[in-house]
Amino acid sequence: MVVNCVAYHTRDGRRIGDITLDAISDVLKEPDTFVWVGLHEPDESLLLKLQEEFDLHDLAIEDAQHAHQRTKIEAYGDSLFIVVQTAQLVNGNIAFGETHIFLGPRYLVTVRHGASLSYAPARRACEHTPDLLALGPSYGLYGVLDFIVDNLLPIVREFKEELQELEKDIFGDTFKRGTVRRLYDMQRDLMTLRLAVAPLQDIISQLVRMHPHLIQDELRAYFRDVYDHVFRVNESISAMREMLAAAININLSLVTFNQNEVMKKLAGWAAMLAAPTLITSWYGMNFHHMPELDKSWAYPAMICLVIGVVGGIFVWLKRSRWL
Repeated sequence: MVVNCVAYHTRDGRRIGDITLDAISDVLKEPDTFVWVGLHEPDESLLLKLQEEFDLHDLAIEDAQHAHQRTKIEAYGDSLFIVVQTAQLVNGNIAFGETHIFLGPRYLVTVRHGASLSYAPARRACEHTPDLLALGPSYGLYGVLDFIVDNLLPIVREFKEELQELEKDIFGDTFKRGTVRRLYDMQRDLMTLRLAVAPLQDIISQLVRMHPHLIQDELRAYFRDVYDHVFRVNESISAMREMLAAAININLSLVTFNQNEVMKKLAGWAAMLAAPTLITSWYGMNFHHMPELDKSWAYPAMICLVIGVVGGIFVWLKRSRWL
């Protein structure tokens, strides 16, 4: 459940080393240090241990124990509690998770639930710029948020590539239920993703403008960059959803058009069959005076009449593009 627990110097951003949870209070007694803890689906006892070490608020701990929280940012004294929705592409579908973040003047705690990648790459990227990491745990917060947002855009890009592959089925002559179902699933996943991403803009905006005791002025430009990335992801999701809706409508329209074309052809052939059926049915009425009974040419003439009527209907339907 404890992925990482690392102490850092704020004098030079240097990594002190891995520590145990019990050693957190001892490290924080030293000046110019902060602790970055990474957890994955911790139990109640572990969260209570962190609450004791960092003096976290009861309500924030209660929210962190349970997933399915909405995206939000809350201030508790001199600390922040942030909930961010995360996403991963699993077997062509989006799996959603959550990350709960505790930010204080001398600590950063990330709690991952559900589908979420490890933040080890974000931690390594921050450690490669010790001059910025020396500004404190807020730079680690930037690294985590930037990592989360950067992993969202490839999901939208993957859906766009899949949509291009589905275009052959979309514009095909036959209706494929699986294609429409896949388009609907993609649109549903993107709608859920948009609901997760849209509130993130407000959170980043607050970090850019507010909380001066936690966010240094030198880092506000970095959070503005994350805001731009979030805005780009949100716009890409909206555009992709419109493309999927258009693809579904086009597919259904083409299927309806093809069905109408088939019905027109069937109606045309039915009209051609109706003409000889009507004419020949007269001879089943058993009337005494029938054209071919006393004239030798009547029967061939009737055959020619039927052929002529059917041929005329065929030519007319061809010109009308029904056949």
